[in-house]
Amino acid sequence: MGSARRALVAGNWKMYGDRAAAVALAAAVRDATAGVAAEVVICPPAVHLDAVSHAVAGSPVAVGAQDVSAHALGAWTGQIAASMLLDIGCRWVIVGHSERRSDCAESDALVGRKAAAGLAAGLCVIACVGESLAEREAGRWAEVVTAQMRPLIDLCASYPGRFVVAYEPIWAIGTGLTASAEQAEEVHAHIRAQVAAAWPEAAPALRILYGGSVNTTVAEALFAMPDIDGALVGGASLKATDFARICSAAHVP
Repeated sequence: MGSARRALVAGNWKMYGDRAAAVALAAAVRDATAGVAAEVVICPPAVHLDAVSHAVAGSPVAVGAQDVSAHALGAWTGQIAASMLLDIGCRWVIVGHSERRSDCAESDALVGRKAAAGLAAGLCVIACVGESLAEREAGRWAEVVTAQMRPLIDLCASYPGRFVVAYEPIWAIGTGLTASAEQAEEVHAHIRAQVAAAWPEAAPALRILYGGSVNTTVAEALFAMPDIDGALVGGASLKATDFARICSAAHVP
C-alpha cells in the first residue's frame, strides 16, 4: 500500500447474529486486534449497533453501519439518518454495497447522495464499487467502475479525510473467488487515477480497500500491492481470529 496511507480493515457482518452473539464477537475482535497497527472497523446489523458500540467503547475498534439514509430527519419510514448513527456511537458507514445495489435497486446517484449525507453529518464513509462477472468477462469493468465513481467524486470531494472507496468485484462476493492481487491492483490504480483527474490534491491520500472473499490466505498478497490500502471483509469478519489475522497482515506505514 502507499507509504502515506494508514491501512484500514472493516468487517461487514451483514445480517448475521443475535444481540448476544454480536456483543460477544465485538468483544472478541476488540481483544484479538489489540495492538494491531491498522485501523479496525466492525459493521454489525443496525439493531445491534448500540450494544456493539458499548462493547468496544474505549478501544481503538470503531463501529460502522451497513447503510444510511440519503435524507436528514423526516418522514422517511424505515430509514436511519446519519445523525442517528452518530448518536449511538457510529463513526463509519458503508454505502453502495453490491447487495444493496441489486436487492434494493440503488442507483449510482443514490449511492452518491448517501455518501454525501453521511459525510456532511460527520461520519466516515466506505463507498463500494465493482463489476459483475458478465461485465468483467466483457472487458467492461473500467466503464462500470468509472460510472459508479463519478457521482462519488462529484459529491464527496470536500471530505478527502473521511471518504474511503472499496472495490468489491461482485463475482467475488460470497463465492469463494477472489480477484488476483494483480487484477485488484489494476482496478485500484484506475480508481485512484480517476480521482486524480478530478481531485488531484486528494488522490494520493485516498484509501482504497479491496472487498470480495478476503481471507487469511490472500490477504498478504493483496496488501502488498501499492494501491490496495486494506480490506472490506465479509464472511471472515464473523470469526474474530481470522479477522484479526487479516488486520495484522495489513501493512501500515
